[in-house]
Amino acid sequence: MKADLTKAIGILNEGSYTCVLCKENKVYTSTERGVKSLLDWHDSGVDFSGFCAADKVVGKAAAFLYVLLDVKEVYAYVMSAAAIDTLTKNNIQIQYDRSVEKIINRSGTGYCPMEEAVWEIDVPEQAKQAIKNKLLQIKR
Repeated sequence: MKADLTKAIGILNEGSYTCVLCKENKVYTSTERGVKSLLDWHDSGVDFSGFCAADKVVGKAAAFLYVLLDVKEVYAYVMSAAAIDTLTKNNIQIQYDRSVEKIINRSGTGYCPMEEAVWEIDVPEQAKQAIKNKLLQIKR
């Protein structure tokens, strides 16, 4: 395991973070649930290429955002089969503790709305727009 990924996992495990990105001495953390922090980081203009990510849950929506961020490696406690496929197809190394068919929504009553929003999509930029549209729809 590379030093950046080891560092990201360590920070994720010891803090109350949901997501950690590391590259050398640069560290970005988030306590937000869901994909909003990934969207914000992508829109920030910061170059995240080559970063390693440690995340609690990675579904297909988050996987597409990691592709757009151009990270090199992603670790997650839980990763969906579609996320594994998306990251692997985009040459991002992966590690996870548990894989699941699909990510379940927070209330446990069905599938994650973000995972469903990108389920039929294979193009990262289209996925990002679908995620943004779903977030706007949920806010209403």
